[in-house]
Amino acid sequence: MREMLKLFIAVVVFSCLSGGVLAAIQNVTKERIEYQQLKFVKGPTIKNIMEGCSNDPLIDRLRIVDEAREMHLFIGEFEGKRNTVAFETFGKGFGGAMGVIVGVNLENDEIIGVGVTTHSETPGVGSKAKTDPDFTAQFKGLSILDPFKVKTDGGQIDALSGATISSRGVCGALVEAGEIYKKLKPTIIEKMKEKQG
Repeated sequence: MREMLKLFIAVVVFSCLSGGVLAAIQNVTKERIEYQQLKFVKGPTIKNIMEGCSNDPLIDRLRIVDEAREMHLFIGEFEGKRNTVAFETFGKGFGGAMGVIVGVNLENDEIIGVGVTTHSETPGVGSKAKTDPDFTAQFKGLSILDPFKVKTDGGQIDALSGATISSRGVCGALVEAGEIYKKLKPTIIEKMKEKQG
């Protein structure tokens, strides 16, 4: 019985020590891992949307907590003005959740670009939401506060051929982005001023 107790205590001590070491390593590497995920998963889309900005939006970013949800907003500086943000929202596509990043000019509420980051859509059909520049170009110049719908639902967006549900997913993500933007715009502007000053 004593041997079992010793073995049990040894296992508990070892588990606590290894758990503590793993937690410490995670804390130390968390920001680096987060940056690598940004750089390789979301980064190409953000850089494409923010093409021509004079700063690095992957480094120059804000974190805002809204209703227990942490959001990352990527700042774009154009012609000396920090007047653009990009952030990710999600829509429901044919294969599940679709991550969509939208860039918005804070001065006029216009979309400067849209890009799909993650999806589980059908290759060659719904996946075109990520790869077809003509599809995402339709959103450029529209107000983020507009209601987005595909034309078959009475909206202004041409759906991808054979991928209406995927197209609706992108529109749904932009509707959510508009609601978030409308609610958080004063906070975003305030945080950007704090970061600059």
